[in-house]
Amino acid sequence: MKKSILSVLSIAVLTFTSCTDEGGSTLESESGVITSNADIVPTDLHGVVEGNITLESDVDYLLTGSLLVKEGYTLTIEPGTTIKVEAGRTDTYVAIEQGAKINAEGTIEKPITFTSNAAEPKAGDWGGIVLAGKTQTNAGSSVQSEVAGLNYGKSAADANAADNSGVLTYVIAEYTGAKINGDAEFNGFSFYTVGTGTTINNLVVKYGADDGVEFFGSTVNVDNILCVNIADDMFDFTGGYTGTITNAFGVREADFDLATEDPRGIEGDSNSSDTAATPVSAPTFDGVTILNLNEDVALKAGAEIRRGTTATINKAAFIASGTASFGSLIDTSDDSGNGSVTITDAYKMGDVGSNKVGGTITGDVVEETDLYNKSTVKTDRGADFSVFSWTGYSL
Repeated sequence: MKKSILSVLSIAVLTFTSCTDEGGSTLESESGVITSNADIVPTDLHGVVEGNITLESDVDYLLTGSLLVKEGYTLTIEPGTTIKVEAGRTDTYVAIEQGAKINAEGTIEKPITFTSNAAEPKAGDWGGIVLAGKTQTNAGSSVQSEVAGLNYGKSAADANAADNSGVLTYVIAEYTGAKINGDAEFNGFSFYTVGTGTTINNLVVKYGADDGVEFFGSTVNVDNILCVNIADDMFDFTGGYTGTITNAFGVREADFDLATEDPRGIEGDSNSSDTAATPVSAPTFDGVTILNLNEDVALKAGAEIRRGTTATINKAAFIASGTASFGSLIDTSDDSGNGSVTITDAYKMGDVGSNKVGGTITGDVVEETDLYNKSTVKTDRGADFSVFSWTGYSL
């Protein structure tokens, strides 16, 4: 995702005052204050949450604008709740600011779903889900998020690595990634300096117009992420992310042609202006599969680790099926600073390119011919796809 300080400041104003629909008309913000469930209008869900509220599973909701949860309050979403989102606007998103919480605790039998209300939904129909916490970022002690206008980051003295922004588990986000301008787009899930006290697992992003999941700083650990048909990077991090991502599976299907100029499996940055800025991005991926089935869209890299980042990737599978391809396998070269990666128990199949070395790559990737075959992937190579059976999604 691109960054611009000037554009970020502009976005902050736009986020809270107006937005533009696909036809170019201006939609004035009508966000009211929500202090209790009595203030919720299910068919016109939006506003500034200044109370503890619950979205109930037996109610049909339509998100028509931003839903911003203020510090000190909690948004609870019951298991099995479906929230449809009005398509074609750039201000439809859920945002949890520093000191606020979300309690979206779905289950295998009753996941929580965010999806477009369009008759023919598509990637980019709405924004996404944004959390801001109180850990450090190497971008500064108080920074404004690229989307949703949230403050994030704390100084070393004030930061809390174990900060708790709540729970996101068994949550599906479809058709995300609304584009605000050339410098700012939503991701499926955006985590801004979110701490380890936050519980995040079993997330699905399907049809995203920008990144699937992105971390800006943050210490939070995440288990079981499935990204399907993501136009840009499936898994992205920057700004000093130091958590562990366990069991991450990303796939571009054969007929999903929407793409940025440089889609990747993993994109990892630390700080492009100062590669030594602390905290340095140093995440661990423990079980990751990047699968490209599309012969018309090559992934720029299986993993691009750059700009001071030091990453560890354990148990990985990089797969291009048939005539699908990657430009590079592992890339650690960048004009703004190289990266380094240690990779273990890693495998590759198909036309996945060669390593592009600028920094260091420690470890080998073993070639095999049967990692993927007719919708079946090996569960002992890379991520375990069977973990996502609850979604009903099949390759």
